[in-house]
Amino acid sequence: MLTALVAALSSVFTTRAALQLENLALRHQLGVLHRSVKKPKLTPLDRLLWAWLYGVWADWRSALIVVKPATVIAWHRKGFRLFWTWKVRHGQPGRPSVPKDVRDLIRLMSRANPTWGAPRIHGELLKLGMNIGETSVSKYLDRHRKPPSQTWRTFLENHVKHLVSVDFFSAPQRRRSPVGEGPTQIVVGWI
Repeated sequence: MLTALVAALSSVFTTRAALQLENLALRHQLGVLHRSVKKPKLTPLDRLLWAWLYGVWADWRSALIVVKPATVIAWHRKGFRLFWTWKVRHGQPGRPSVPKDVRDLIRLMSRANPTWGAPRIHGELLKLGMNIGETSVSKYLDRHRKPPSQTWRTFLENHVKHLVSVDFFSAPQRRRSPVGEGPTQIVVGWI
């Protein structure tokens, strides 16, 4: 009796739309229970209704009896994933293709200016009014074959006449003072 009185008083302060949504949710759950024998069997349309109620009604948990709120949230997330999977598959997935004349221009610029990298060529193309990403530019660059870098041994053999070897090495030396004359002194010497 007390819960009915509290429910009646709380219904005075709720909006008409919230009352209608609560009425819809409760009637739907009664329908599910009437058509089920032992355990409530929910159809995809039932799940869709609860996922929609989750999205539009703030107090949807108060009217939920048949399943747990976490289940409804999982249905909503699954619907969200399915929607975006469908949207991506029916659109144009991936990067738009780069026209052949732009690809040829990128290769021509990279051959003519071997010190330019993708950022510089990308900037030049933007100045020309071509809207293309820097990663696309780097994809179509001509790769210049660089000679293998020399080893240290080769470097030293090639430059032995011009090298001067100087080593400044410091080694701290500890000298112990006689007993009772003070702390240990550290002397730094050049070798």
